Amino acid sequence: MSAPPRLFDRTLHRKRLDRAAAGFGQADFLHRRAALDLAERLEAIMREFPLAVELSSRAGAFRQALAQSDAGARIGTLIESDASPAMLAGRGGVRVVLDEERLPFAEASLDLVVSTLGLHWTNDVVGALIQARRALKPDGLFLGAFLGGTTLTELRQSLMAAEAELLDGAGARVSPFADTADAASLLQRAGFALPVADVDRVRVSYEHPLRLLADLRQMGETNALAERHPRAMTRSLIGRACEIYQQRFTGPDGRVSASFEILTLTGWAPHESQQQPLKPGAAKMRLAEALGVVEHKLPR
Repeated sequence: MSAPPRLFDRTLHRKRLDRAAAGFGQADFLHRRAALDLAERLEAIMREFPLAVELSSRAGAFRQALAQSDAGARIGTLIESDASPAMLAGRGGVRVVLDEERLPFAEASLDLVVSTLGLHWTNDVVGALIQARRALKPDGLFLGAFLGGTTLTELRQSLMAAEAELLDGAGARVSPFADTADAASLLQRAGFALPVADVDRVRVSYEHPLRLLADLRQMGETNALAERHPRAMTRSLIGRACEIYQQRFTGPDGRVSASFEILTLTGWAPHESQQQPLKPGAAKMRLAEALGVVEHKLPR
C-alpha cells in the first residue's frame, strides 16, 4: 500500500504552535467554540467514560468547558495531549506530548477520544481516525472537530489574485481543507459505526485583513505546507492581497469578513450491541403497506 501524500510539514507545524503558545489565549475563539460544542454533545450521552484522551488540547479549552458542564462528572480521567509541549505547559492534570499521527495508546484501552481542531493538520486523516478507533474499547466514542469546507476562502482568493497580478502565477499559501460533503465518509472509511457529521459555519469580521493574519499566527494556524511556495511573502504582495481583500469582502459596516467551517464528527467503535442496518429483504412490512397506499406493478 502506498503512503499517503505528505501535505504538511509536521515539524514546522509544531514549531508554529510552540511560537503561538504564549499568546494563544488572545486568539482562541475558534478553539473555545469547538470545545464548548463538544462538551455540549457529551451532555446528551448518558454514560460514564472512565478514561478519556483529548488530542490537540492547546491551552485547555475542552477541560474548562467540561468543568462547566454536567458531562464533566461522567469523565473519570482526562488525558490532555498536544504536539506542542509549550501549549501544555503551566497547568496541572495528566498531560502527554504526542504526534496525532502516531498515537501511543494501547489497543482497546480508552473509553473516549476527543480531537479539538487538530485533524486538519494531519497528512492522513483516515489513518489518524483508524488509530483513534483502535485505541477505543468496543462501543467507545470518538468526537472530533476540525476546520474544513470553505475555511479562509476570502484569504485564499485574495492571495491568489495578488500573486497572479504581481508574479504572473499563483501557488498554494493556504492549507487545503476537507470538503464538508465528505466528512461522514471519513469515519466510515476508518471503520467507525453510526457515523454522524455536521458543520458549524462561523463568520468573523475584522477592521483590516492584517488583523486576520495576526490572529492566524497567534492560533498557530499559519502555512505549514510541505511544499511551500518557492517565493516568500513580500510586503508588496501582502499589501496588494489586503487591497483585493478589502475590495471584494468589505461589508456595509466597513469591516472585512473571514469564513471558517468547523466540521464535527461523531462515531463509535463497533460493538455487537449497537443497532445494525437490516439486510436486504429482511423488512417485515412492504413500503406500500407502511404508507397505506395501493401498490401497482409496472408493465413489462
